[in-house]
Amino acid sequence: MRFDVLGPVRVRHGTAEVPVPGLLRQRLLALLLAHANTPISAEWLSAALWGGEPERRGGSKLHLLVHRLRKTLGEPERLVSDAGGYWMHVEPDELDVERFETLLDLAERNFDPQRRADMLRQALRLWRGTPYQDLDLTELAGEAQRIDERRLVALEQLHAAELDCGRHAFIIAELTELVRENPLRERLHALLMTALYRSGRQADALAVYRRARRTVVDELGLEPGHALRELEQRILAGEHIEFEPPTARPVTRPAQLPHDVPGFVGRDAALAELDRLSEKPEVPIAVVAGTAGVGKSALVTHWAHAARDRFPDGQLHVDLRGYGPDQPLTTTEVLAGFLRALGIPGDAIPADATERAARFRTVVDQRRMLIVLDNAAAPGQIRPLLPGTPTSFVVVTSRDSLSGLSARDGAYRLVLDRMEADEAHALLTDRLGEQVMSAETAQPLIERCARLPLALRVAAERIHQSTSRDVGELLEDLTDEQRGLDALDTGDEHTSVRAVFSWSYRNLPEDAARLFRLYGFTCRHAGHRVGVFALTALLGADDVQTTRRLLDVLVRAHLLTEVSYGRYEMHALLGDYAAELAELEQDRPAIVARLLGFYLHTADQALRILQPTRDPDAGGLPRPVAMPTLSNQESALTWLDTERPNLMCAAESAAKAGMNDLVELLFRMLHGYLSGEARYSDDAERLRVLAAGAPAEDC
Repeated sequence: MRFDVLGPVRVRHGTAEVPVPGLLRQRLLALLLAHANTPISAEWLSAALWGGEPERRGGSKLHLLVHRLRKTLGEPERLVSDAGGYWMHVEPDELDVERFETLLDLAERNFDPQRRADMLRQALRLWRGTPYQDLDLTELAGEAQRIDERRLVALEQLHAAELDCGRHAFIIAELTELVRENPLRERLHALLMTALYRSGRQADALAVYRRARRTVVDELGLEPGHALRELEQRILAGEHIEFEPPTARPVTRPAQLPHDVPGFVGRDAALAELDRLSEKPEVPIAVVAGTAGVGKSALVTHWAHAARDRFPDGQLHVDLRGYGPDQPLTTTEVLAGFLRALGIPGDAIPADATERAARFRTVVDQRRMLIVLDNAAAPGQIRPLLPGTPTSFVVVTSRDSLSGLSARDGAYRLVLDRMEADEAHALLTDRLGEQVMSAETAQPLIERCARLPLALRVAAERIHQSTSRDVGELLEDLTDEQRGLDALDTGDEHTSVRAVFSWSYRNLPEDAARLFRLYGFTCRHAGHRVGVFALTALLGADDVQTTRRLLDVLVRAHLLTEVSYGRYEMHALLGDYAAELAELEQDRPAIVARLLGFYLHTADQALRILQPTRDPDAGGLPRPVAMPTLSNQESALTWLDTERPNLMCAAESAAKAGMNDLVELLFRMLHGYLSGEARYSDDAERLRVLAAGAPAEDC
């Protein structure tokens, strides 16, 4: 909602005007707006509206009038009543006179004359007449006079700025009219004299002085002030005239980007996409989202350094600490830092976060700036920091998809995936050299580091510090199921891979965090994907939709990837972290039994469709409540083909745990199906060997 008092009082919802019928309603609205957000007693309002009415009658009439105004506004909560009286709740930036005065304050502090002139013209465009026009209330006269005086000051400052820009001839007509309307304002006379003199019209400038002197003497019985008399003497002497050297602060051009990432490689497509988005005025917000350690901050910092010349008004940057060991920054803190960086002195920064946000939008209005909001956890951290106009480009990084920012605020999301293998190899060779890191040597290390830039950099640093520089030793440590993440520990909470993963985990709701832990019980081999029914069984739940909701949370947090509908995978290092957390579960045997029970009961159901005479047998494992619907041979074969890798892993896991009866059961169930397909002959042989008691290996 917008309230305008710089002319006839009006109310607007968006672009539509809200009619306020009746002079009394208009006067009440004007009085409340003149004291916005400040309680006014009922007695004072009654006296202002009806003069000397008796208090009882005036109070009842006021109550009815307030009720009607609330109904007119359509937002009853706007007009508040309490023991202190009545007051109108107005948000920052909703009242035109507040916007006008904010722009004036900013212009006074701006050293650049062009920027100052633009701000002042923007402020003056808010005027549509005289303040509180046609309402004729004594109680409004003082406020209207104060505002009108500020308008005249703004006009004087505007034309002084135009003179500083060298546009003396351009403003002569405007100044002539202003002098005619305000013949006792000596500063307007001085501005007109300077404009004429600079345009080569010395005689006309001196004529303006003579008229000004005559008016002041006739009206006030005084000689003009010292400044105007001195200006006349300088014009007579033919001196060069600068009109009042500016005393405002220099406009601040912040340059807050952190140090560029050394040895940045790859990411050409993402960099090109940021280039494209930054040039589209209809996309003022870009969200770079991705999993922990994927290099979002490094990408944005590297791009921002290359693109900084496109943002001549500067770059703002803040780490919002949405994920990390430090307490997240509040928007109040961030806005204070931004405003100080933009040249607003500390004593001029509002205390309230909403007012700070409004002031920030005003300061950056029409400026071409880059604003980097790094490490955000939720849309609520971002919205108060968004400019009001699309001239600035905002780049947000987050581990969350921030879907609400896209839906409500029009943000464009760029999902940063893990590195391609050739990019990862280029990163390692940049750090270690081609001799240490050949393509053959690098490939297993790259995959074990899940193609995560953070993990690759930590691994490269470990190899660099090692006296032997033996890649095999590090790879052996990384593949150790018990201490794989120890090999990527730097002793620093900001770069140790386990710690970095933990920040994402700690931000999860408890039910989603539990599902993440339980995912550690599933198969972790590359390419083996887990279905929603198996995960429902892990949870011990009977509602697949609840599981899908929790999975959506993990996908939005980029802790899981939905590879196809209802099937998910987790990269190797996150799998290691989930498995570490799974070890802490107290009912591990029951959890494993639920997962194995799902695979065996569903496999038994599928095989009885393919072999109707087969007797049911799932080894006594618990039957899941939620199972996929297998109604014919096609659906049964599809399920078996899809889940074959997980069934083989179940056999391997059972063999490692010494559960020989279960291995034999799987052999009896699956051998016929596997051996009947030439493409699965290796699996059939492996299952036979396991059932015979051979040592288990990784599938």
